[in-house]
Amino acid sequence: MGSIFDDVKGEFSKTNNAVVKLILLNLFVFVTVIVLYIIFTFGQYPFYYDWVMEQLRLPADFNAFLHKPWTLLTNFFVHQGPFHIFFNMLSLYWFGQVLEEYLGSRRLVALYLLGGLGGGLLFLAMYNTLPYFQSELVNTTLVGASGAIFAVILGAATLLPDHTFFVFLIGPVKLKYIAALCIIISMAQLVGPNAGGNVAHIAGAMIGFGFIKSLKKGHDWGTPIYAINDFFQRLFTRRPSVHVPQRARATTTSATRHFNSSSENSAILIPNQDEIDAILDKISKSGYESLTREEKQKLYKASQQ
Repeated sequence: MGSIFDDVKGEFSKTNNAVVKLILLNLFVFVTVIVLYIIFTFGQYPFYYDWVMEQLRLPADFNAFLHKPWTLLTNFFVHQGPFHIFFNMLSLYWFGQVLEEYLGSRRLVALYLLGGLGGGLLFLAMYNTLPYFQSELVNTTLVGASGAIFAVILGAATLLPDHTFFVFLIGPVKLKYIAALCIIISMAQLVGPNAGGNVAHIAGAMIGFGFIKSLKKGHDWGTPIYAINDFFQRLFTRRPSVHVPQRARATTTSATRHFNSSSENSAILIPNQDEIDAILDKISKSGYESLTREEKQKLYKASQQ
């Protein structure tokens, strides 16, 4: 058992593996909820479990939400039932890897969070404004990462619409058709027992589509998320005190400036035609999957010119 915890700890110490970290975080919450359910059920205190879940679910009633505003965030990390979390995490693994390869972990996490928050906000808006939902306002809550997952699915399909997945019993299917099918199914169920969940799906889909379209125009919707993340990293990261001798300070400063300038230039460097030709040759010989992460990012940058 100890090796499992070591593996999990090792995954969280890595960089550029946001898909794995998000899946592990969702699994941790899921297992914790199950353990609490078992403990309170065996102890014949089911109302304690209900109270815990009330602190995590997003209520449809806006007045109830005002007393628990944190549920706008917690609801899309909570799942009820193994199939619920299995299909959500499987989708996150498939489509999230596509986005992470091209856009990096930072943007994937931002899109996931924005999709989940957007799903919750539209859920609240629909249930508190449309008469159709008024009769179910008090007893309806939202849980599950489906809104965030739909943002990832539509983000991947908008970024690479002709990228194919091999679907069991069907064969290769392009991302744009998978995304279109997901939207059609959710729209067909907007009137039904899980209307709130499907409202979150549609909101997440719109966030995913808009995120990528805006990013291609040079506007990154994830900027507020990055700023918050950077703030907490600075807050909780210790900076070792380094004493630089007076004589070496000027040389160090000059070298640091040169290094930073070189790093920034390399980060925004657009690949030249020779590099692109070499990448295309590699694809023709070994297939797309043989490309490294850097080569895939170079190919994506070149496609945006």
